[in-house]
Amino acid sequence: MSQTEVVSSQWPQVETGRVVLINDGKDEGKLAAVVQIIDHKRILVDSPHIERQAVQLSHVSLTSQVVTKLPRAARSGVVEKYWKEANVDDKAASSTWHKKRASREKKRALTDFERFKVMVLKKQRRFEVRKAVAKARKSS
Repeated sequence: MSQTEVVSSQWPQVETGRVVLINDGKDEGKLAAVVQIIDHKRILVDSPHIERQAVQLSHVSLTSQVVTKLPRAARSGVVEKYWKEANVDDKAASSTWHKKRASREKKRALTDFERFKVMVLKKQRRFEVRKAVAKARKSS
């Protein structure tokens, strides 16, 4: 599993410093670090990309990445320092789920004509692949 892949069973891995992906609200799609556990359903998160806030665990996905040695209830400046030391943004940008998410967003932003062009290119690729397979099959 890559450094920032999303972990399926969430609650046992909740800890200070755990990097989470926010799935709901105005900061949807952004990463943050758990600063403090409020109760069994809510956590306090902070990062250089969002403002410090309490979120429900049901509105976040935990990643396998942890900002190590982050003190509990650290202020925003401290969180930003540890965030940069851990290279969270670089590791997240190189992860497969981040690339897949960016691809999905790109597809959603296509216009009708752009979707048509993609369909035509897929048909052309499929035709070439089938032609190559048939040629290989015939020669063997």
